[in-house]
Amino acid sequence: MKVLDLKCSHEHRFEGWFASTEEFESQLSRKLVACPVCSATEVSRMPSAPRLNLSSARGEAAPQPAQAQVTPEAAALQARALQFMRELIGKTENVGERFAEEARRIHYNEAPARNIRGVTTPEDAHALLEEGIDVMPLPVPDALKEPLQ
Repeated sequence: MKVLDLKCSHEHRFEGWFASTEEFESQLSRKLVACPVCSATEVSRMPSAPRLNLSSARGEAAPQPAQAQVTPEAAALQARALQFMRELIGKTENVGERFAEEARRIHYNEAPARNIRGVTTPEDAHALLEEGIDVMPLPVPDALKEPLQ
């Protein structure tokens, strides 16, 4: 099993586990490797050094490779952001591609008032704002779009 350090085009760093380097390359070429934060499939492999435990052979401690450290503050912020996203998803109705249409229906009292989320084009979002309908872009990671197992 190969554990690789990966980075997406938006600089999110994450780890991937693959049967072999060839399997990683195969999945990467088929766009099957995606960032767990933003779902970008433009992923590159980061340099990493294998950890070799040579201390028992020489009787001295082997130097540890430098690893990117996530600060406790950054980890807490990420956890809060994911919790917020889960709550938001749980308290809104996904109307999908009908977002602009449904937002207008709610605004003009043609449909019951409720919290909705969905997908729209930047042009439609701008048109909604010009009509006085409050909208907010919210990128939802693919990992949160479906129930976890």
